[in-house]
Amino acid sequence: MGFLQKIFGMEKPADAEVNPAPAPESTDPETGGEVAPERVGLNGEYDQSGLSKRVALAFDEDASVTDVEGLWVAQTGSSVVLKGSVPSQEILDRMVELASGVSGTTDVSIDQVTVG
Repeated sequence: MGFLQKIFGMEKPADAEVNPAPAPESTDPETGGEVAPERVGLNGEYDQSGLSKRVALAFDEDASVTDVEGLWVAQTGSSVVLKGSVPSQEILDRMVELASGVSGTTDVSIDQVTVG
């Protein structure tokens, strides 16, 4: 089971992207203005959990981390929060690298991750 399915209960939507451009017609419902990078969804739409969904998609698309069962992804603003366990430091390092490469990510917190 992939990260999108495990965390959000969803299959990968058609045309989903890790770093999509914001949809031209999309606006932030709270401000009525431009959508912040951490709120851009999988297809460029506004999504409150957009950053964590795009990080989950990045993990699903990388064969070296797709079999990590004990890790969860969340977000606090533009900070990605990883929680749970991973089998090795190398895999955790790769996941941090992937999460950092998703547009809108300003920090990746691994304080709640155990290795081993």
